[in-house]
Amino acid sequence: MSPSASDLRFIFWEVTVACNLECIHCRRLELSKIMSRSDLQTQEALQFIESLARDFNPKPVLVFSGGEPLRRPDLFELIRFAYFHEVPVALATNGTLVDSELAREIVHSGIRRVSISLDGATPSTHDQFRKMPGSFERAVSGFQHLKALGMSMQLNATLTKHNIHELEAIYRLSLELGAESLHYFLLVPVGCGLEIKKEYQLTPEEYEEALLKIYDLASERKIHIRPVCAPHYFRILAQKKSLNRTGTGGKELMNQMTKGCLAGTGICFVSHKGEVFPCGYLPVSCGNIRERNLKEIWETSLTFGSL
Repeated sequence: MSPSASDLRFIFWEVTVACNLECIHCRRLELSKIMSRSDLQTQEALQFIESLARDFNPKPVLVFSGGEPLRRPDLFELIRFAYFHEVPVALATNGTLVDSELAREIVHSGIRRVSISLDGATPSTHDQFRKMPGSFERAVSGFQHLKALGMSMQLNATLTKHNIHELEAIYRLSLELGAESLHYFLLVPVGCGLEIKKEYQLTPEEYEEALLKIYDLASERKIHIRPVCAPHYFRILAQKKSLNRTGTGGKELMNQMTKGCLAGTGICFVSHKGEVFPCGYLPVSCGNIRERNLKEIWETSLTFGSL
């Protein structure tokens, strides 16, 4: 059955492939230091946002991502346009470009939440993954600038063999920084992730141990924790709930987790070229917003209808 417009909750929009980092796990094989000629032009981007405001009720959350979205010169024009049209907006950034001045512009633009990625609790671990010395300190500084101005903050971390030993330390750091939410991503072998799979991807036993640890941390209820690209976490929650009907395995933690992958059901991904995918980690094109509006693609694509 094809999804309806009201089913779409989140749109992850790759507004540019421009990025100042070269992360070894990036889902893209090719990035650029500057905007690509194939990135949606300003007018195309504005028309896309306008179509969301017109065609969807309730309006999905539009997550500006990249690449590094802050490398797009017209980013705040697009964000303010979305805010004017009452499209809820979030920003996913590596945080390294955020100084006090840029933080103020972000906060005053209408963005509701900012997520910053930290792939380690220490500079050496994070910087190795991001391939830029000093990126950890700059990301933490960006996080602190935004938090000080009252922005709702989320911390993202991709778990691999290189940082699994810091899983709990990342959690403690998120508490120290004042994050409202912590998302642990499990490595998906797409793009650069495919090239590092053999060396960095966790074994099944390591995955199980990591998810059990995440469960224990979530049970502290000090911060909202969500494993991403980890549908098997629902099994752990169900098992824990059966063992402890009223304790930490109860209804509250179950409500924080979906029963499977949301690709193409509650979310979709729009590439810098306008291609529509079920998810950034599932590069199966369902159409292009340069040719058809997203509502039509969402409701008529055979791919979306089969997920």
